[in-house]
Amino acid sequence: MNIDKAPVTGRDVGNLVFGSPGTLRAERGAAELRAGRPVVLRQEGSRVAVLALDAASPSIYEAFLAATDGDACLYLTPPRAAVLDLDAPQGALIPARARDHDSICKLGYMRGADAPAEWRAATPLMQEAAALARLALLLPAVLVAVIGEGPSLFDACAQVEPGDIQEGFSTAALDFREVARTPVPLKDIGDVVFTVFRGGFAQRDQLALIVGEPDFSRSVPVRVHSSCITGDLFGSLKCDCGDQLRGGLAKLKALGGGVLLYLDQEGRGTGIASKMRAYGFQHQGLDTVDADAELGFGGDERRYEAAVSILRQLGIGSVRLLTNNPAKIAYLRGSGIVVDERVSVEGEVTRQNEGYLRTKVNRSGHLMDVDALPRKDSDAAG
Repeated sequence: MNIDKAPVTGRDVGNLVFGSPGTLRAERGAAELRAGRPVVLRQEGSRVAVLALDAASPSIYEAFLAATDGDACLYLTPPRAAVLDLDAPQGALIPARARDHDSICKLGYMRGADAPAEWRAATPLMQEAAALARLALLLPAVLVAVIGEGPSLFDACAQVEPGDIQEGFSTAALDFREVARTPVPLKDIGDVVFTVFRGGFAQRDQLALIVGEPDFSRSVPVRVHSSCITGDLFGSLKCDCGDQLRGGLAKLKALGGGVLLYLDQEGRGTGIASKMRAYGFQHQGLDTVDADAELGFGGDERRYEAAVSILRQLGIGSVRLLTNNPAKIAYLRGSGIVVDERVSVEGEVTRQNEGYLRTKVNRSGHLMDVDALPRKDSDAAG
C-alpha cells in the first residue's frame, strides 16, 4: 500500500471531469420525469415547471395543478396537434384547468379526443420540455407552467436549461467505451463475437456483433439494427424486424464477415411502452406512422450517434451498409462514415405485416419492392 500518496484536495476535486454540466442536468431531469416528479426548465428571466403526463399519477397531477395555481397547460407536439386539427407548427398549449386526469390524458395521447376550443401556440421552451420527456422514453405530452423567480414548491426540483439536451447529443452521445467481449455460437451462423459498449446520452449499453473475420482495412459489411423485442425475440408477424435481424446476420456471414450493430431504441426510438400503445392503435386500423402521430411522435425518432461512435472505435471508416432505409445512409455519410454500397435486407410478406411494409415504402421512403418479396401466408395472430 502506498502510504505516501498525497490526499485529494478540494482544488483537485474541482479539476476532475464528471461530464459536461448541460448533459448532467438533462440526464438528471429525464430521470426525475420518469420517476413522476416535476423538473424546472429555466431560461434567463423565467422558469417553467414541467411534469410528464405519461408518468404522473392522478394525485401528482392534481398536486401539480394546485402548486401552479391552476395555470398549468398541456403541451402537444406538432404531430399530436395535427391529429386534433390544430394549425400549430410549433406545438399547442391547452389550459389544464377544469380538466381531470382522465380527460387530460385523453387529450394528450388517446384516440377520439375532441379539438380543444381554447389553445395557443407553444414556445421553443415548451418544445424543449417535450424533448426531455422523449429522452426519458416517455410520451411527449407534458404539463408546463410558468413560475416566478421567487421561492416556490418547485425549488427542490432538478433544474434544466435550454440547450442541455442538444449539448448531450453533441458530446455524451458519442462517448462509448468497450466493456465486454466474448464469442457466442449462434444457430446457422457459428461463433459471433458479442462486444458490449457502454455510454452515450442517458447511458445505455449497445451491442456490436462481429460475424466471421471481417477485414477492417477495407469496406466492411455493416448492418445497423434497432431493437424490436416483439419481432426479434418473439417472432411477431406485424413487422419484418426479426427477418431483417436473422437475414442480416446470414448475409454478413455470406459476405465473408461483417458487423451488426444492435441498438437499444425500441419502437423507432419511442420506447417499449409507447410502441405497445401504437400497436394498439394499429389494431384499430391506423398505419404505423399515424399511430405514432396519435402519441405525439414523428415518423421516426431514432438516432445513430451510437452507431457512428462504435464504428469508429472498431476502426471502421468505410461500410457496405445492409439497409433499406435511406435515412441511415444519409446519417452515416453526414457523420463522416463512407458508405460504399447499399445491400438490401429483405424479409417475408405476411398477411399481418403487408400494410406495415407498404407504409414503410410509401410514407417513410424505404427502398424495397414489396410485391417482389417472398410471401408467407399465415393465420397466426400478429
